Amino acid sequence: MPKMKSNRAVAKRFKKTAKGGLKSAHAFTSHRFHGKTKKQRRHLRGTHMLNSIWVKSYTELLKK
Repeated sequence: MPKMKSNRAVAKRFKKTAKGGLKSAHAFTSHRFHGKTKKQRRHLRGTHMLNSIWVKSYTELLKK
């Protein structure tokens, strides 16, 4: 029986934290910054945690 493969799309976008949560980059950060306010750009920096509702299903996709 072959090994189960993790979902590569999810693996590229999310990283698992020590407590089991999932963190990822913000959306809307690649281009067109002239249409966004400074406050909006500032809040889009760094990473954010995935909503706890989705963590279980996305963790299943990450398992190998």
